[in-house]
Amino acid sequence: MASHRRPQQPKRAYPTVFAATAAALALSSQTAQADPLPDPTKKGVRAQVDRLYEQATQATETYNGANEKQKTLRKQADNLQDGVARGQEELNSLRNSLGSVASAQYRGGGLDPSLQLLLSAEPDDYLDKASNLERVSSRQVNLLQQAQVKQRALDQQRRQATEKLEDLADVRAELAAKKRLIQGKLAEAQRLLNTLSAEERSKMAEEEARADRNSERADLGNETSASSRGAAAFAAAKSRVGMPYVWGASGPNSFDCSGLTSWAFQQAGVSIPRTSQQQANVGTRINSLDDLRPGDLILMRTDLSHVGFYAGNGQILHSPKPGASVRYESIARSGMPFMWGVRL
Repeated sequence: MASHRRPQQPKRAYPTVFAATAAALALSSQTAQADPLPDPTKKGVRAQVDRLYEQATQATETYNGANEKQKTLRKQADNLQDGVARGQEELNSLRNSLGSVASAQYRGGGLDPSLQLLLSAEPDDYLDKASNLERVSSRQVNLLQQAQVKQRALDQQRRQATEKLEDLADVRAELAAKKRLIQGKLAEAQRLLNTLSAEERSKMAEEEARADRNSERADLGNETSASSRGAAAFAAAKSRVGMPYVWGASGPNSFDCSGLTSWAFQQAGVSIPRTSQQQANVGTRINSLDDLRPGDLILMRTDLSHVGFYAGNGQILHSPKPGASVRYESIARSGMPFMWGVRL
């Protein structure tokens, strides 16, 4: 009998990650003290844009978590729908067997009216009536019992699949809302940047480029103390220096903060969660900066919305913000409070 497989929900493409504001328009909060803009109004623009970028990166980690939940729910829903299809095929086979028994009985002298009644009802009703029928064979009872169990399991799977699909729809709506929020923050940052002169934007771009160049000359100190897993992941992350920050991206040619760390550990053969908040609890917590080793994860901000690698000598290797690239940076000058480290 043909399968009664429910049509699967169309696969939704992962939301397209949007390139962050171009480097020519990016800001560097690190250099604000050393080389302030002469116009206080422009300094205010600078501070507002930095804050918008921070809010966008915080929202990105929430977006990443919802995206991971969406992938999990989609997989669960697909598995349940596949199970429903298989269960329906098995139930159809059992009903065919019951039909064969009834046909044989009919050819042998007419179909027992009681069996005819059983075959016309749902399996839950079959067994209740079968116990009172003297002419129903043990084989028929066994088939009816199997059909009853299968029908109940099938109904349960269908309910579960429906619930998962409803959850999936909710998460997709959450993703769309987070996407709009992030895009709104970046668009507002761009609007503010557009109020600056071309000379001021060029100056900011040079500051960002200088931060990237300084990254290439970072003094990392001794890396031999790194854990084996941390060292392998750190080596992978170092190979990505210079790659651009893009929200929602997890490599290999663009990254957000947790995208870089999860990608790097994947290259080391270690699977860790996708978001910074989840990565905060994957290994041994290190509470002091003095106790960190190169390759340890570093969690930043009170909401744990930023993560990178400890690089040694007070440096962090991370994908910091829109308009910036993967680079080394002084933890003390990053503008983000250190919360704790994690060693795998």
